[in-house]
Amino acid sequence: QLQLVESGGGLVQPGGSLRLSCAASGFTLDYYAIGWFRQAPGKEREGVSCISSSGGTTNYADSVKGRFTISRDNAKNTVYLQMNSLKPEDTAVYYCAAPPFNIGCGLGFVRHIDLGSWGQGTQVTVSS
Repeated sequence: QLQLVESGGGLVQPGGSLRLSCAASGFTLDYYAIGWFRQAPGKEREGVSCISSSGGTTNYADSVKGRFTISRDNAKNTVYLQMNSLKPEDTAVYYCAAPPFNIGCGLGFVRHIDLGSWGQGTQVTVSS
């Protein structure tokens, strides 16, 4: 069974930083592109970032470009999301997800991700 576990969330002041981790068990993470998503109360889920299986391709939502960096360490079976210059509007539960099969970041990833494996989420709160 594919399992993803997020960690690293917490309470941070505006302008601060957090690094989220997405650790995989039960499968080899390096076969999959991995995405980070977030959902704030009362809002729809939003795609934040995606990284290809090799790490060679990354993409970001416009709202986080220049502030967030996605990376992966396949030897540690972990994907990271470094979040800098955090804003109150970044407050949300953050999830990582792997698609049900080997597919790159893009429209196909978004189309199939609901059938993939998801973590339980980690809360990020940006507030003074």
